[in-house]
Amino acid sequence: MIKRNHRLIAASLAVLGLIFSAAAPGQTTRELYKSAARTFMRFNAESALHRELVLKASGILIFPRITKGGAGVGAESGQGVLLIAGKPVAYYRLSGASVGATLGLAEHSELVLFMTPEALQRFMDAEVWTVGADAAVAVVSKGVGAAYDSETLQQPILGFVFDERGFIADVSLEGTRIIRKQS
Repeated sequence: MIKRNHRLIAASLAVLGLIFSAAAPGQTTRELYKSAARTFMRFNAESALHRELVLKASGILIFPRITKGGAGVGAESGQGVLLIAGKPVAYYRLSGASVGATLGLAEHSELVLFMTPEALQRFMDAEVWTVGADAAVAVVSKGVGAAYDSETLQQPILGFVFDERGFIADVSLEGTRIIRKQS
């Protein structure tokens, strides 16, 4: 039993190492912005409602690729850009860890829409912003064809997870830490 636990821990640590090495910072801000622009175009192409929400948003945080995975112990990592009035204003990195809730390895894209100026300002004022602790993010959709709840759409911060590739048993945003990258 003890050897089995050691193997599980070793396997989990190996997966974490792969995740973070695959998502190691290597993109320039220009490359990240181009990747975010492609992700943004895919998001808008999915639905007229997406385009409508984007027009109403005070700010849009785009993570073109987030890698998430683990076996018992999980982690996620990614880089993103904040757009205000269609222009990049800051770059961010995303990280998260979990114990016991993650199984598999996958990539996905995320968009966070700040629907009020107050929600956007609280995000921009924070050195480290943790989903669930600093603000609740209403996850609107997980994949193409998800139903939209009109009550959810009224929340000040909306999160979209889409373009999933791979397999993972956990796609929540809860506990994700978003940190502004230094210029």
